[in-house]
Amino acid sequence: MSEPVDSPSRPGVVDPAFWRGRRVLLTGHTGFKGAWLTLWLQELGAEVTGFSRGIPTEPSLYALARVADGLAGDVEGDIRDAAAVLAAVDAAAPDIVIHMAAQPMVRRSFAEPRETYETNVMGTVNVLDAVRVAGAGTVRAVVNVTSDKCYDNAEGREQRPFVEDDPKGGHDPYSNSKGCAELVADAYRRSFFSGPAGVRLASVRAGNVIGGGDWGEDRLVPDILRGAAAGSVIPIRRPDAVRPWQHVLNPLSGYLVVAQALCSDDPPVRDVAAGGWNFGPAADDVRPVGWLVSRLTELWPGDPPRWEIDPGPHPHEAGYLALDSGKARSQLGWSPAWDLEQTLAAIVAWHAGVRDGADPRAFTLAQIRAFAISCPPAAGG
Repeated sequence: MSEPVDSPSRPGVVDPAFWRGRRVLLTGHTGFKGAWLTLWLQELGAEVTGFSRGIPTEPSLYALARVADGLAGDVEGDIRDAAAVLAAVDAAAPDIVIHMAAQPMVRRSFAEPRETYETNVMGTVNVLDAVRVAGAGTVRAVVNVTSDKCYDNAEGREQRPFVEDDPKGGHDPYSNSKGCAELVADAYRRSFFSGPAGVRLASVRAGNVIGGGDWGEDRLVPDILRGAAAGSVIPIRRPDAVRPWQHVLNPLSGYLVVAQALCSDDPPVRDVAAGGWNFGPAADDVRPVGWLVSRLTELWPGDPPRWEIDPGPHPHEAGYLALDSGKARSQLGWSPAWDLEQTLAAIVAWHAGVRDGADPRAFTLAQIRAFAISCPPAAGG
């Protein structure tokens, strides 16, 4: 097997030569985003070790697409267990750690706030401390995945997209825990991962990612698809809420590009990459919930699903959320490859195809390849 290279040939593009043979430890690999990323890394030729406490949904993309078949290692463990995380880092000896394991649901965080903080905050501490203790000499880069909800989204705030240096926080336990995870990452970066030849650490923020194979609880697109399959009326909580919708592969491409930059053989490139990054859609794809529901039901083959407003009561949710990805465009050369129309078409194609007998693994890999072909670097700032 050829050795991976440190510098990607085209800034802003996921480079197969960089990832071929690269040892990657990915936490949360059994989740929706984790399964897509694991398949992409396998397609690129990386040697992926996954760390997760189990498969979070039934059905799941992880199981249907047989993601485990291509893993170099598959560790079942709890991210809250510091000793288990340390052992996984030590055994995998990864070049790159991508930390995605999380309690990812806002509404669940109201019911289980303690577990949310233990998972999202102390889980991040456990990963970063395991890299500090066991990763010396092997780990080159850590990509810490948080959320667009890590920002302090105060009610009455001017409706503008968040930029990377906006204050962190959050009203609900989930959002607040992600803000705390950002503070943890910042402290570890300054205290332990800032030496001239040491580990480089970046935090990446994206949210409202959608795509085929998502069966998460309390998530809009899975709820629509479940309603469509069952022929039932779909309850919608906040049709006026505005979110930065994007295909899951858009931010995942950004995470991989950041990892490439963190491992660059050019010290200034490494240093610039070691910080916070937003990966969001174009401004035209920041849309209300009601628009997305209407458009997705229009695209669904056969009789369109019906939906109605669920009056609640419901826990607090922000009315407006958007990300400014100008920094990623100008400094990394990254841009989202699929717009919202392409995203919704891909989701419908995935679920309709799998429903009609297509192989989920082959279908997912085909979408990854189509996405990669459509990924030119951003033109300028």
